[in-house]
Amino acid sequence: MENLWEYLQNLTDAQSILSTGGFYLLLIVVFAETGLFFGFFLPGDYLLFLTGILSSAGIIEVPIHVLVLSLIAAGVLGNFTGYWFGYRTGPMLFNKNDSFFFKKRYVAVAEEFYAKYGGMALILGRFFPIVRTFAPIFAGVVKVDIKKFTVYNIIGSVAWVTTLTLAGYFLGRQFPQLKNNLQYIVLALIFVTTIPLIVAFVKRRYKVENEN
Repeated sequence: MENLWEYLQNLTDAQSILSTGGFYLLLIVVFAETGLFFGFFLPGDYLLFLTGILSSAGIIEVPIHVLVLSLIAAGVLGNFTGYWFGYRTGPMLFNKNDSFFFKKRYVAVAEEFYAKYGGMALILGRFFPIVRTFAPIFAGVVKVDIKKFTVYNIIGSVAWVTTLTLAGYFLGRQFPQLKNNLQYIVLALIFVTTIPLIVAFVKRRYKVENEN
């Protein structure tokens, strides 16, 4: 537990985040997590929230409007990349062997999420780890109309980035002390965003066991 706490402290330390790439690293992380299948483990949700807090404290010296627009663009480009990857690989993706960076069950979760919510999965899925990575890839696999995909892609990226980044920004301005308690925020966000995934995995496993 002590090692976990130390890891979280290092992970959420403003100086360490900025020293490893700062603004440009944020864009790369958002791009990778929203379209590259090996980016599912990246900390998109809480990193956006922390970005807002750090911006409000003046630690990230980029105007908030530039920050938000840049992150939205990274999210849109990431999804287009995921769509292209799924479109090109198609059914071959489902035959790919499991590895550290790829699990078939992740695609299955995205498939079920998409089957349940349709195109809205590309918007709602932005707020769920793993789903936001694999939903655009699956959309490419089933060859969703590119015009519809573009609309959902833009709306989803705008909703995800503005909600989390601006929430962190305005809370940071209202409560400046938040920047000194980032590890608690990270734990809370990890907990909140992980619950839906755990529920989805349990439901799917239960369904498979019943079918067998």
